[in-house]
Amino acid sequence: MNTLREMIEKINMETNFSGELRFNEPMAAHTTFNVGGPADLWVKPGEDFFPRYTAVLLKEARSYGIPVFILGGGANIVVADRGIRGIVLDTSGWMGWSVLPPGKGKRQDGDWICMGIRSGTTVDAAAEAAAGLGLGGLEFLAGMPGSVGGAVWMNARCYERSVSDILVQTEFLDAAYILREIPFRAEDFAYKKSPFQDMPGLILSAQFRLAPRDREDIRGEMEKHRQDRERKGHYRYPSAGSVFKNNREFGKPTGKIIDELGLRGLRQGGATVADYHGNIIINTGNATAADIRGLVETVGDRVYTALGIRLEPEILFVGDWDGYEGIPTRDVLS
Repeated sequence: MNTLREMIEKINMETNFSGELRFNEPMAAHTTFNVGGPADLWVKPGEDFFPRYTAVLLKEARSYGIPVFILGGGANIVVADRGIRGIVLDTSGWMGWSVLPPGKGKRQDGDWICMGIRSGTTVDAAAEAAAGLGLGGLEFLAGMPGSVGGAVWMNARCYERSVSDILVQTEFLDAAYILREIPFRAEDFAYKKSPFQDMPGLILSAQFRLAPRDREDIRGEMEKHRQDRERKGHYRYPSAGSVFKNNREFGKPTGKIIDELGLRGLRQGGATVADYHGNIIINTGNATAADIRGLVETVGDRVYTALGIRLEPEILFVGDWDGYEGIPTRDVLS
């Protein structure tokens, strides 16, 4: 911890740090599941110098051998009860968007406008901003928790639309701390897969191909999606939305598979399979991260035993799960 303090004090003096910074910050306050132990250091750089500070932070952390976890909206992760060792870099201070000149980042012909959005912007705010400009294409993200950076990283999908359907290019700070513009290539993306899942570095912003559309039509579709999410119970309890990915080869949605096996209401500690949706696990108020992970594994095992199919978790398990076997833990940057 002393090494971490020394490093961050050195960086902050050199960069004239502006933002928020806390040691032993409970990650439960930064995830939609409301679980997770303390991060050794949580830092949220201010907007004015986010890219420059981030590049310095990542470079110094590597030289000191200190891992860094990139936090977006905290909407698709379960942080271990022991927390996260090293640094949590919170991108939520890096927000904003702009409409680019015609032809910038051109992906294909047609009447469209390219909109650049910073990675810390929530996807719901991004959809609202586009609607205000009369630009359609982001409606399917309305009401979804999480950040633009996380949505690109995961290639978020809902209502038969994926981020890759509208992505033009991504601004990426790579492992050599070089800012790169990575053009969209269809072959690099698949169902909830993106090339960034295998690339160390940080998504700084993304450009999206949007089309002029009547503002009222856009807002009507957005409201329809928000009401659908509310009706399905996405906002009733702390959760991460869908737990498992859908697989077309299974012949039906994962939630229906779980429902038909009578697993709604299955419980472990304070974690429960929602009684209104088989593919949502909720924190009823006192769940631990271990409760959630254990329940995810139990549901997966029950489905495999009954049907011989393996469900793939969509949520990521991050942090200090030392000694815990089962579902793989997502590594942090180091």
